[in-house]
Amino acid sequence: MMIDARASRNLNALGLFAICGVLIAAYAMQFTLDELPCPLCLLQRVGLVAVGYGLCLNLVRGPKPHHYGIMLIAAVYGGSVSIRQILLHIVPGTGHYGSPVWGLHYYTWAGVCFFLIILGTAVMLLFEGQFSKAPVPATTPAKKFGGSRLAIAAFALMVLLAAGNAVTTLIECGPTVCADPPKSYKLIDDVKKAG
Repeated sequence: MMIDARASRNLNALGLFAICGVLIAAYAMQFTLDELPCPLCLLQRVGLVAVGYGLCLNLVRGPKPHHYGIMLIAAVYGGSVSIRQILLHIVPGTGHYGSPVWGLHYYTWAGVCFFLIILGTAVMLLFEGQFSKAPVPATTPAKKFGGSRLAIAAFALMVLLAAGNAVTTLIECGPTVCADPPKSYKLIDDVKKAG
């Protein structure tokens, strides 16, 4: 099966939507169940955003091996953080963090997601046809994304979620180190105390 630059761009856009879906699910749990992400959870979100960055580069600049390399490094980083958290809670009686989803906790699902990202990225690297087309200079925003509305929508959603992640982390932790475990939004508490 041959994957050209256009097919690669569409697959990268779908992958970016999947990453956005994981981040949206994390936000849904955070706000509907009032479960603040712990410091390790926040680092896993950073890993997901970094994977999204690699995907965004593929959408904007066209697929390149070094963009996939960024994704692999980010996924190894995020997977390492999730494995660290799994090992903290693997011993019986040590408790857990967050509610289970289909029997697994968020950090375990994050480990599964990072493994799938590594696998999917490695598979995409097998298709050299996506790298052979010479890049065409982009004259309009639509051409920058290869004319793909799917790519534009995925990119916009990722940018929104990455910015939202930065803002909510600042509100939760303030300008200092995040509490472990977090009990409230520190910046809001500090503003209330000052006011």
